[in-house]
Amino acid sequence: MSETTRTPAAAADRGDHGYRKDLRARHIHMIAIGGAIGTGLFLGAGGRLAQAGPALALVYAACGLIAFLVVRALGELILYRPSSGAFVSYAREFMGEKGAYVAGWMYFLNWSTTGIADITAIALYAHFWSFFTSVPQWVLALVALAVVLVVNLVSVRLFGELEFWFAIVKVGALVAFMLLGIWLLATQTPVGGVTPGPSLITGNGGILPAGLLPAVLIVQGVVFAYAAIEMVGVTAGETEEPEKVMPKAINSIVWRIALFYVGSVVLLTMLLPWTEYTAGESPFVTVLARLGLPGADSIMNLIVLTAALSSLNAGLYTTGRILRSMAAAGSAPRFTGAMSRRGVPYGGILLTSSVCVAGVGLNAVVPAQAFEIVLNFAAIGILGTWATIMVSNLLFVRRCRREGTARPAFRLPGAPYTHVVTLVFLAAVVVLMAFDEVGRITLMGLPVIVAALVAGWYAVRGRIDMSAFDRTGFGTADSTDDGEDVPR
Repeated sequence: MSETTRTPAAAADRGDHGYRKDLRARHIHMIAIGGAIGTGLFLGAGGRLAQAGPALALVYAACGLIAFLVVRALGELILYRPSSGAFVSYAREFMGEKGAYVAGWMYFLNWSTTGIADITAIALYAHFWSFFTSVPQWVLALVALAVVLVVNLVSVRLFGELEFWFAIVKVGALVAFMLLGIWLLATQTPVGGVTPGPSLITGNGGILPAGLLPAVLIVQGVVFAYAAIEMVGVTAGETEEPEKVMPKAINSIVWRIALFYVGSVVLLTMLLPWTEYTAGESPFVTVLARLGLPGADSIMNLIVLTAALSSLNAGLYTTGRILRSMAAAGSAPRFTGAMSRRGVPYGGILLTSSVCVAGVGLNAVVPAQAFEIVLNFAAIGILGTWATIMVSNLLFVRRCRREGTARPAFRLPGAPYTHVVTLVFLAAVVVLMAFDEVGRITLMGLPVIVAALVAGWYAVRGRIDMSAFDRTGFGTADSTDDGEDVPR
């Protein structure tokens, strides 16, 4: 029986005005894939396999579930109100401008420092080929930044096309490797003199060959491997019919995680003993090199180069939209709210790029340390972003209960228990960082970040304009709600 119930009227956020709906469904689906696949898998899996063995597959699965819950929570908010400001706009509505301010600048910290790491990585990967060996690292970093910056400034359609093809390269490489691995298993073709099969797991210490502790300690690194899945929410404000496109793109993330992360790790552990993988080499290159395939290292270098370009591309796109949403309320510099006639928020994109230019200077002064220096500061930003999404969704659910309004049919399952589980998990990751040398450096920098946020808030609070956000109240509509978590 259909039932008429009150539903929240669409709120208006001035930061969402002016965008064009130029992203197509194929762009959104591939952006969702690209956000879930990056250098964390292509490069990071080797060191984590060497540390924890086959247990890495279980850790990827557990962290993947948390990542899926985060993006489902974001998806529910998107269906309630699509916004290019994404979680910053939702934080503004449910936590006030202080919440939006902290969420936005933490996200900016994450992506601006990640951008420096990306251009550094791109320069290092390019040096792999002799043609670029004589070119200074800072020059390659500057060229990479300039190319991706131009793409982002031209139009959102061009950004979508570039990200689409970046994702095609990454997915195509993984699918090709997995098909090769399955063929090697089926035909029992030796890999470097080792016969592949499940016996390589059972005969080398089982699933937890190094014990439980190493598996627990790699959780923080695996969480960061999933960073960027939330960017699919930022694209909602620039696509037609997000209520149709977003649920499909978000739901597909879970099987992509299962296939590409869990599946590839299981496959790797059945092709070679886990002790054969090292932190200094991609596990995929390790297998291909043992097979004696010519050019395998060049192919993989091209793929990780693509992953780094994709990350830089995504960082400029998302921070441009986030900063514009903040500028509309006064918690970011006014110029970051500027938008071109093509619907591109160029002010915020240029601000992020300026930080990356500082990274180019870092590549010129300390090229060997540039990557590690900035990566330490990017880690904490993603935890803050995911926590913001979960808290915003929790407050939204509570408001729906309190006011007797219907949640979207596409929602975070198991609320509020899944909110609690996710937030406890994210807090546990922060604790785990204290047991890792790189993590400790990040935590040592946290008081500095907090002090900067407090000082910044006192600097901008006088110009905060909450009229930038207008929640007009509630209306009535036919609900597709199934009754879960909604009082009658």
